[in-house]
Amino acid sequence: MRAMILAAGRGERMRPLTDHTPKPLLPVAGRPLIEWHLRRLARAGVSDVVINLAWLGERIAEYVGDGGRWGVRVQYSREGDRGLETGGGIARALPLLGGAPFLVINGDVWCDYDPAPLLQPMDGLAHLVLVPNPEHNGEGDFGLVRGRVVNAGGERLTFSGIGVYDPALFRGHLGGAFRLAPLLRDAAEQGRVSGECFRGQWCDVGTPERLEALNGRLSGSS
Repeated sequence: MRAMILAAGRGERMRPLTDHTPKPLLPVAGRPLIEWHLRRLARAGVSDVVINLAWLGERIAEYVGDGGRWGVRVQYSREGDRGLETGGGIARALPLLGGAPFLVINGDVWCDYDPAPLLQPMDGLAHLVLVPNPEHNGEGDFGLVRGRVVNAGGERLTFSGIGVYDPALFRGHLGGAFRLAPLLRDAAEQGRVSGECFRGQWCDVGTPERLEALNGRLSGSS
């Protein structure tokens, strides 16, 4: 299975840190966010990774290169300075991701989730990794009922930014900027999204304060 790291976001809420450094290169425990993902994907057995680029994207390409030092092969999907949002970015990269389901990870999350089980065959259009709701998303994004993701009902959980998608999820949405969430909600309404709840370490590194707290927590546990 191939994987994609979403790395094209502007990171407005992370300013001024992201004025000169793309969010995926911000350091967590002395290592850029994107490197954590590359290492974890390589350990899981993923060998081909696509990274989309927009704001300060060439800084990411310069750091990651061809991915060889982590044992993966990296290709880039360049979107220009403004980017195409989550759905549009994935749709643009489909020619690089092939015709089979693929794994996607948001470049601005940190976690200790092992993606290896996600490499197994999938039932439906998508499989989402959900997490208990953090303070900044108290009402959650989806419900989970017996391994199926639902829009209403079940235990309310937050989407982690980690999922597996069938290319058919993007059928009819092959151009321009658009968000991923509406596609997932439509597929969930059809009963075609499976899911799981991960209760390990996870952080949406969306603000300087969260980044500082995460670094403090990890330094305290080392």
